[in-house]
Amino acid sequence: MDILIFAVLAAVIFFKLFNVLGRRTGNEQPPPAPMPGPVADNDDQGTVLPFRREEEEDGAADESGDPLAQGLERIRRADRGFNVEEFHAGARQAFGMILDAFHKGDLEPVREFLDDEVHHSFSQAIADRDQHGTMRQIELVAIVDCEIIEAVMSGRQASVTVRFRSNQIDVVKDSENRIIAGDPTSTIEVTDIWTFSRDTRARDPNWLLVATRSPA
Repeated sequence: MDILIFAVLAAVIFFKLFNVLGRRTGNEQPPPAPMPGPVADNDDQGTVLPFRREEEEDGAADESGDPLAQGLERIRRADRGFNVEEFHAGARQAFGMILDAFHKGDLEPVREFLDDEVHHSFSQAIADRDQHGTMRQIELVAIVDCEIIEAVMSGRQASVTVRFRSNQIDVVKDSENRIIAGDPTSTIEVTDIWTFSRDTRARDPNWLLVATRSPA
């Protein structure tokens, strides 16, 4: 009976976490997971995700009619330090760092990379999880794909949306260390869509995570 009760509570928590983070595919149970990632150091500003490059050769505006290519070119024109390859690297780091903090229940190490709304949503999901006494053990097996799917300039604000696909092992245990969800012997594929934003005229080089969603 106790296991059944915990399973019901876990289902409620998973529904809430599903609305905050990513979508899984295949025959699995729990939501997204973390990837610990290295951090670039900045002498004056502490931790800085390497989403920028100080020098980049000029390039002609994309005239292919591709909205993504045009959006990236507009961002590059507004921010001469923007580089797609380095943004990819920084986005992968951010993905791992933020998810790691989320699943550990401590957002303070990544607070500077979250906007207020995302921070509130993540904090609420953590509180709901902790209230029911569940514990998650998550292992990132691999990031399968990290793809920019949208790039937009609105005034001086740049926004870049990235789709992450990753393989993970995700297990949930109750307060007595009994597995109530997940399989420690198999991986699940998780898809997350995150939007990062930055004021291109700001001195702070960091991009903020401003939205997370699951694929439709």
